[in-house]
Amino acid sequence: MIATVRSFLWPAAALTLWACSQTQEPTSSPPGSSSKPVSSAEPALHAGSQIETAVVDFKPVQPELVLVGKVAYGEDRYSKISSPLQGRVVEVRARLGDRVEAGSTLLIIDSSDITAAYSEFVKEASELEYSTRAQELAKELHATKALALKDLKQAENDLIKARAEFRRAKERLLSLRIPASELEKPLAQQRITSRFEMKSPLTGTVVERAVTPGQSVGSDASQVLFTVADLDRLQVVADVYERDLALVKVSQVGRINVEAYPGKDFASVVAAIGDVVDPNTRTIKVRAWVDNQEQQLKPEMFARLRLDIGDASPFLTIPKEAVVEIDGRHFVYVVDVPNHYVKREVGVSNVSADQVRILQGLTAGERIVTKGAVLIKGQEVKG
Repeated sequence: MIATVRSFLWPAAALTLWACSQTQEPTSSPPGSSSKPVSSAEPALHAGSQIETAVVDFKPVQPELVLVGKVAYGEDRYSKISSPLQGRVVEVRARLGDRVEAGSTLLIIDSSDITAAYSEFVKEASELEYSTRAQELAKELHATKALALKDLKQAENDLIKARAEFRRAKERLLSLRIPASELEKPLAQQRITSRFEMKSPLTGTVVERAVTPGQSVGSDASQVLFTVADLDRLQVVADVYERDLALVKVSQVGRINVEAYPGKDFASVVAAIGDVVDPNTRTIKVRAWVDNQEQQLKPEMFARLRLDIGDASPFLTIPKEAVVEIDGRHFVYVVDVPNHYVKREVGVSNVSADQVRILQGLTAGERIVTKGAVLIKGQEVKG
């Protein structure tokens, strides 16, 4: 019976002690401080690993300028290829993702444009040969007084016209990508057919393909059939604000970061700085080269260009995670006594991706919450 009574009284006593502990007054703030203290003994903060603290101290930090942008093809290192003539695609030799060399054939088109242009070329070549002989004969006859001067002038004018028409016909064939070396041969040795081979203007990778065998294509430049790009070297196009323009220089060394590879830096060099300010964003375009031999970076990826803008100097720095923002103001939680934190407003300035510089509000040697500040902030809101 006594054991039964004891087993009943023990939970009741424990419940009474717990109720008393919940009615205790919170620890008062230090005299003269308007900051609100928060005790880590609150139920929401019992996970020990969620709250970490550290002593504030001076650390050497490399000041850097962080510019937001995106990965893009290098200027003059990509080409959007369209057909210069109308015709039907009879063969496609390049597939998406293929690496092609400059001058390699991408596709073959059968075009009546070539046939018509070559027929005109042969006609004008014959006319030029005839006009040349006629002018030479007229010149000889005029020298022997057997031909009037006006007839000689007429022959010379016919020769000038024939040369012009021949040049026009030749330029037409050249615009259709017929090799000039082929047109320099005698007519009997020329081997020109209606088949046109569209070649790659540069060495790179086929990143876009919009053509299939049997498809009809036109001479519209907006009808892009292939895009070939050199992916081994790309550019990052970023925006710099007017106030920071003086900090950026051509040939300045920097680093590229993308979300796909957290913590990895890609070496870069500033290639060009724009000459025009965007009237809407008040920014100037900055282009930086970045090597991409491993093909990890992809065009259109969002990227950050980080540029060192001074020598490493010792600053009072803390992790960015330690700072909470409330109504546009910045606060940290200072360890007053173990498991007791006091919210204090501070002035901060970004110095890197994960560190901020303390401008005011803290002194070296003070201990603050470096991990879990948002949990304490949430507990304050609930309280």
